[in-house]
Order: sequence, then structure tokens, then C-alpha cells
Amino acid sequence: MPMRRGVRRLLIAGGVVGAAGVLVAVGSMVVVATAATGRVHDVADAPEAPVVIVLGAKVKDGAPMSMLAGRLDVGAELVKTGKARAVLVSGDANGTSGNEIAAMTEYLVERGVDRDVIVGDDFGLDTYDTCVRAAQTFGVTRALIVSQEPHVSRAVALCGHAGVDADGVRGECLDCRSITMARNTAREWLARPKAVFDMFSDRAPKVVTPPTDALDRALARG
Repeated sequence: MPMRRGVRRLLIAGGVVGAAGVLVAVGSMVVVATAATGRVHDVADAPEAPVVIVLGAKVKDGAPMSMLAGRLDVGAELVKTGKARAVLVSGDANGTSGNEIAAMTEYLVERGVDRDVIVGDDFGLDTYDTCVRAAQTFGVTRALIVSQEPHVSRAVALCGHAGVDADGVRGECLDCRSITMARNTAREWLARPKAVFDMFSDRAPKVVTPPTDALDRALARG
């Protein structure tokens, strides 16, 4: 009998923890969805903004992989159509797969974007850091931000919290396998509670650097 009571208590405790986890996950989804409602667009109907922020991702042999290439293609299109005058490429310049910033910059230049209107943030180590650094380090107050769904909605929410009036633009990933997209969607279930925690804790970015006018100078050339 004592053993049965112990098992019952463990099952109840496990159920409570599981239910709490589901509530946290669903609650964070609601927070992000509410912040991003009406603010995520396809490239064709994207509004204008001074700068487009392209979020980094893995590179291979110095070149963007399919997911990152899809984001950069949209960023280049926004510049070419006059919807943005400068590009802030944000990622990890010392990432495990290589220098994301260098790969992103060269890819954009190869697709006709003037190198002088591209600014790199070497320390956009996650989406929260990208948004906070965009505001605090680069002085961004209004931007478009590019990533694939469902990540782009979280990016809009985080940038809004950081003080950036951001609209999201959906990136493409034509060569991505279904399993890759499914994995990324599942990852969002873990990333969104962390995003909401980051917003409520208002933590500093992992790397803080002095403000720079590099983006202002890029915009003056754009």
C-alpha cells in the first residue's frame, strides 16, 4: 500500500509538472502571436522601413545554407524594390559553422546589393540579442526583419519589446526538406517560453558594445 501511494503521488506530481509545462508553452505562444498579429508579411506586400534586419543561420564552406539563403534573397529583394535602404545582417561571426556575417555580406553583394549599405552585427548571438543590439548599438527604431515562419513572429515580438517598430517579412526556403521545417517548428515550442522570459527579465545582450553610427552612414548612402 505505501508503495502504491508513492507511485500515485509521483504520477500526480508528474501530471502537474506536465500541465504547467503545457500552460507555459501555450501562454508564450499567445504572447508572441498577439505581438505579431498583422505585422508579418510576404515580400510583395511588405511595408517600407529604413533598414531590413536579416537574421543569421548556419553556413557551410563559407556560404549560406538553404534557410539563410532564403532570408537573404528576401532581404536583397526588399532593397532592390526600394522598401529598405540598408541591410543589417545579424548573426555570429565566430559561429560553429563559420562566419555568418561574412557569408551573408558576400551573398548579398553577389545579388546586387551595394556593399556600402550592408552593416554587420557580429554579436547577434540569438534573436533577442539581435533586437536589443539593433536598438541600443545601431540606433534602429523602425525596421523590417526577415526570417521563416514561425520564427519571424517571435522576432517581431522581441524587436517590439526592444523598442524597434518592426514588421516581419517571411523568408523562403525552397530547398529545405520537410523534416527541417518540422524540426524548426518544434524548436519554436522551446524558444518561445525563453523569449517571453527574456522579455520579462529584460536581460542585457550576451555581448554589449558601444553605440555606432555605422548604420546611419549606410542609410546616408542608400
